[in-house]
Amino acid sequence: MFQFTEFREELKELEESGLLNRIRTLETPQGAWLKVNGKKVLNLCSNNYLGLAYDEKLKKAAKDAVDKWGVGPGAVRTIAGTMTIHEELEKALAEFKEVEDTLVVQTGFNANQAVIPAITTKEDAILSDELNHASIIDGVRLSKASRYVWKHRDANDLESKLKEAKDAGAKKLLVITDGVFSMDGDLAPLPELVEKCKKYNAILMVDDAHGEGVLGSHGRGIANHFDVNKDVDIEVGTLSKAFGVVGGFVAGSKTLIDFLRQRARPFLFSSSLSPAETAAALESVRTLSESDELVKKLWNNAKYFKSKMKELGFDTGHSETPITPVMLYDAKLSSDFSAKLFNEGIFAQSIGYPTVPKGKARIRVMISAAHSKDDLDYAIERFEEIGKELQVI
Repeated sequence: MFQFTEFREELKELEESGLLNRIRTLETPQGAWLKVNGKKVLNLCSNNYLGLAYDEKLKKAAKDAVDKWGVGPGAVRTIAGTMTIHEELEKALAEFKEVEDTLVVQTGFNANQAVIPAITTKEDAILSDELNHASIIDGVRLSKASRYVWKHRDANDLESKLKEAKDAGAKKLLVITDGVFSMDGDLAPLPELVEKCKKYNAILMVDDAHGEGVLGSHGRGIANHFDVNKDVDIEVGTLSKAFGVVGGFVAGSKTLIDFLRQRARPFLFSSSLSPAETAAALESVRTLSESDELVKKLWNNAKYFKSKMKELGFDTGHSETPITPVMLYDAKLSSDFSAKLFNEGIFAQSIGYPTVPKGKARIRVMISAAHSKDDLDYAIERFEEIGKELQVI
């Protein structure tokens, strides 16, 4: 049997440098508090922004769907795997996102792989923000188009790359950006990007995985937040964060979605969501459409936590959203800080290279509407104690 010696050596190097991922196993459902490895801990690292992952209405919808539809779709969507419940979800998402149509696929990661290679050819050019998510990067790698990377959130650099691509003879220009950048919590400057795309007749695509349920009216996302819905050509989203379930989708014009139903490989060659997942996601969309109470609570919690952390002297970067990076910069220090937090009942993971650039290690704190003020105060006190112990503040 092959020994994979080089992998063993690399794992050892990762452990010594503080970059080894230590996967924690949850022994309870998602919520403000969890049981992990037999220990009760405050959950500060879940993407469950609105606390919907264990919501009673979503659970009931999933159970009812199993009784009605069974446990699996039984085939890919294009053969015998499209149920009316899938179409109901796509219609509800289109209304929520204020677009003509949507296409639901297995994950947000797959959504980028569904779109990018399907709508580009070797005659085209893709222009990507340098800090875009791995799913965008992998989607771009699957395309034969020319590739240009522009400086993070720098619309002027984007324009220079657009000009370069056009001068090189690119037939179609596709500009791609995250809406909310998941590690730093900062926003894409959409109004400026819209202006540049209009000037060069480029397609604008936004991955709004961390914007839905967070930004805009009732959490409709970053395009709604900036009032540029009609100027964003393609939105990619996920159902696994604020919506509390799992799955991904593409939102846009009917022509775009009709085309993707013929050419998007994750849609064509892999089964879609189970009935339970689909029904839970549909209930989540309806919940957000009816009320923005959870979105408001999420923001109130985030503002409170950030203000207290800054008062203590912590560096929380340039976040404009509930994502709160506690910047420590050194990977070993960040790993040690995370371990000490866990010992004190706080589950907040250290993030280092390659998820973030070298020298940019941090504790990534994810605030939720599920947290109470007492929960946040408990976390702030623990951060203060350990911050002083490790001479961070």
